[in-house]
Amino acid sequence: MAAVVTRKFGEEALQFLGKKVSVETSDQKIYNATLAGINERLDVVLDNVEGHGILKMIINGAFIKEIRLMEKPFDFKALAERLSRVFPGLVKIREDVGAIIVMDKIKVTQFGIEEGSGLAADRVRSIYDEFMKETKR
Repeated sequence: MAAVVTRKFGEEALQFLGKKVSVETSDQKIYNATLAGINERLDVVLDNVEGHGILKMIINGAFIKEIRLMEKPFDFKALAERLSRVFPGLVKIREDVGAIIVMDKIKVTQFGIEEGSGLAADRVRSIYDEFMKETKR
């Protein structure tokens, strides 16, 4: 059971990667930046630290009190619902891999189409692009 809990925690923590976070240290310093890296000890690499003139920094996980996600997570469910209107019964959300699978061959992540080609993939891409524009990501 502990391995499952640890794996789930790791998967959740990885969802913060590439996103704006607020990191509070044990000495009450707060750093707002993009999370560029994280390991099992919660050591973090931050990019573009706001208000400190720091381009990149590493903070030892032993000194981190809290890490907060500052941006809204990607809404896979809303995108899947939109894709289902065009591809009814052919859209599956795969939370374990952070993707939507369309027609068992087109893989869509929060970053776009990662697998698939042809007319169906082009249609998925246009739906994705429209979704991203409307949700201002």
